[in-house]
Order: sequence, then structure tokens, then C-alpha cells
Amino acid sequence: MSSPRFGALKLEGRVPVVRVDLADLDPERLEASIEGSDAVLSALGPRERGEWGILEVGTRAIVEAMTRRGLRRLLVVSGAGVSVVPTPSRPDPPRREPGAGFVNRYINTPLARRLLGEHFVDVAMMEHVLRESDLDWTAVRGPLLLDRPLSGDYRTAFERNVRNGFRIGRADVVHFMLAALDRPETYGLAIAVAY
Repeated sequence: MSSPRFGALKLEGRVPVVRVDLADLDPERLEASIEGSDAVLSALGPRERGEWGILEVGTRAIVEAMTRRGLRRLLVVSGAGVSVVPTPSRPDPPRREPGAGFVNRYINTPLARRLLGEHFVDVAMMEHVLRESDLDWTAVRGPLLLDRPLSGDYRTAFERNVRNGFRIGRADVVHFMLAALDRPETYGLAIAVAY
């Protein structure tokens, strides 16, 4: 089942990009960096294998900073397939990804889980942090992320995979995140986005 179509975007002014070292976190600097914002968009992720574990820790820091500053809206880049990983808030997840076609269910998700191991669990734990928060959050689950120009032509699915959705351009993930900023029907959900 696909979501309603998300339309074109217009941003007013400049959008600040914040870089914070989560390995040596300064909570006051993080809080100051989001002060006065309407929303926070997070694209946390490791740069190399040795950095697994950054998503849960980083997202927890962002949630705490937002809570202390009274901010509500948080959108994060998540990953397809993580709904099959047990977490404290989802101790009995489905065995197979809801909505996924044969290739994703029986090949891509099991292969990603095996190859990414700890990172796959870290992404699921990031979503756990979101579910345990009181924020208006959205987890945007993309499959294989590609460096492609914006197309604006993609499919979405709420709380399930995009059937036969194998890839998505990073620019289209950002497009969806910006389009979903003020859409209450996306709050508290994991939403898949794919071509």
C-alpha cells in the first residue's frame, strides 16, 4: 500500500547543517545548535565499519537535546529490513518484512542482516529510541542508497516495505523528509521510500 503523493517543496532561507562529534559529545553545543529550529533531520551513520553503534547513541543524544529545548519534530534516515530485528519496544518482530516482495524477504534482507550485523541492530535500536520518546518522529527507511540527482518520483509505504523497492537516491530521501516535515499523518511511523 503506497502513501499519498508528496508534492513539490519550497524552502525559505538557508537550512543549517550541524556537525557534532558524537564520540566526544558536548550536550550544550548540540542543544545550542538546534535552538530555534522547527525540526531536526538526522542522517547519522558510520563512515567505516569500526563506527558501528553511532545511530542509537547519537539519536538518544538528539532526542534528549530536543526534549530539553522543547522541540518536537524529528525525522531520521533509517533502513529497510530493520523491522525484523527484536528490540525492547518490539520484542517479537515479524519474521519477514511486511510488504516486501520475494527478493527482499528471502534474499536482500537476510543478506543485509548477515553482512551488516551490528549496524543492522544499531539501526533497529535507533528506531527503539524514537518509539520510546515523546517526540513527533518519523523514521524514513530506505533500501540501497544511491548518489543520484533528485527525481521526485518514488513510492512510499507506511510501516511496511515498498514492494520490490530495491534502491533510492539520497536526494529523493531528503525530498521525502522535507515533504513530510509538517505532515502529522507521518508522526510516530516508519515509512519506507524506494523507486
